[in-house]
Amino acid sequence: MSNPLAAGSLTGKRALVTGSSRGIGADTVRYLAEAGARVVVNYRNKEKRALQLVSAIEAAGGEAIAVGADLTDPASLDAMFARVRESLGGLDVLVMNASGGMESGMAEDYALKLNRDAQVQLLTSALPLMAPGSRVVFVTSHQAHFIRTTETMPEYLPVALSKRAGEDALREMLPQLEAAGVEFVVVSGDMIEGTITATLLERSNPGAISSRKESAGRLYNVAEFAAEVASAAVDPIPADHTRYVGDTSDFAPLS
Repeated sequence: MSNPLAAGSLTGKRALVTGSSRGIGADTVRYLAEAGARVVVNYRNKEKRALQLVSAIEAAGGEAIAVGADLTDPASLDAMFARVRESLGGLDVLVMNASGGMESGMAEDYALKLNRDAQVQLLTSALPLMAPGSRVVFVTSHQAHFIRTTETMPEYLPVALSKRAGEDALREMLPQLEAAGVEFVVVSGDMIEGTITATLLERSNPGAISSRKESAGRLYNVAEFAAEVASAAVDPIPADHTRYVGDTSDFAPLS
């Protein structure tokens, strides 16, 4: 898919995309870099992929660094932002893409720690690096955003509840963000074909993704959804701070 951002439109800007060694994050960070931003490719344990992405961005004439961090570990988070400060001097765009909760072998409260607690700490740690006019983009799903009014697949419920809790906690920070002149937008999309979440859901509930696709008419692929996330970093902020990607007719509106 072609880049939705104009070449040079982000020249001089600095962007960090969490969970960007693969999938939606990787395509998002690539779009931002192609538009001229200096980018941070963040990863938890996929260092090789992150370094390969940095090399690809640099080969295309962009500027990028790879920084590993476990977002649930405060010391790791501090080290990441120390590296960002040292290398870039600050941030103009923070894309909060990393999430999880369906991985095997994790503690029972891992989804909440990553999707709520770590997101709040991530934004709190990033704010001192963000000047007025900077923007924060939080990536979520319709299944999480509308979980208070629309049921979701049982296998996805812990993720949906924890991501909605994370979104709510971040929205509670809006007065603080507004006082700092930092903009905030949520990008909510349906299930995305080709993501690890879709793969895990299909594995635990065969037919789940094809059923959702039939109901929605179509599902975005990784590159298409990443284009929407990248666009949210520069487009006007919606009145309710939420950019909806794809059909929402199957989801009951929030009160």
